[in-house]
Amino acid sequence: MRTETTSPPAASVRRHRPQWPVPAGLLLLSLIPVIFGALRLTELASGAAVTPQNARFFASPVPVVTHIVGVTVYSVLGAFQFVPSLRGRRGWHRIAGRILIPAGLLTALSGLWMSVFYPLPDGYIDVPLRLFFGSAMLVSIILGVDAIRRRDFVRHGAWMTRAYAIAVGAGTQALVSIPWLLLIGPTDVPTRAVLLGAGWVINVAVAEYVIRRRAGKAPHRPVSTPSPAVPR
Repeated sequence: MRTETTSPPAASVRRHRPQWPVPAGLLLLSLIPVIFGALRLTELASGAAVTPQNARFFASPVPVVTHIVGVTVYSVLGAFQFVPSLRGRRGWHRIAGRILIPAGLLTALSGLWMSVFYPLPDGYIDVPLRLFFGSAMLVSIILGVDAIRRRDFVRHGAWMTRAYAIAVGAGTQALVSIPWLLLIGPTDVPTRAVLLGAGWVINVAVAEYVIRRRAGKAPHRPVSTPSPAVPR
């Protein structure tokens, strides 16, 4: 008698795929700006010496504190929205979204405020980049909220993925800058601006790849596509 073996259904295979590599990577990526943000808050709270590099923060601490707290909450909590078992829970997605939307808006708005009103030690060569990507994050969140109100879950997921990618840009900027510092040496102002933009561009490119890959796997009927930040 011949016995036949059958492979498990595709849905079963997908169910057992590891769920944590992507969120873990995002948490590690967020760790870099979170650590530097914590150091900045400690510096402000302890009354450290004022230097040309930090004078603007002591002169007006509210925007930078708002930005650090907002981006920390947004990047860390948002990473868990990429865990399939969590984002499939309507209660989790709704509660997390109600925290992440305000945190994301505060992150974008405070970043734009600092770009316009803080005197920057390196001058204003990178201000256009900061304004462009800060505005893109703000618009992405607004469009994501509008999409979920219209119950367009696919567009909601796409816009919130873009917003999250921009928010964690500081981590990628550090990863891009470290090899340069090790292999070439200290950067000048134009190079720092290029590396700053490269971090954001890399993240946005990866986000677009994820969005298109997700759309290619989605069924042809309307489905609810979870995202990093908005309640249903």
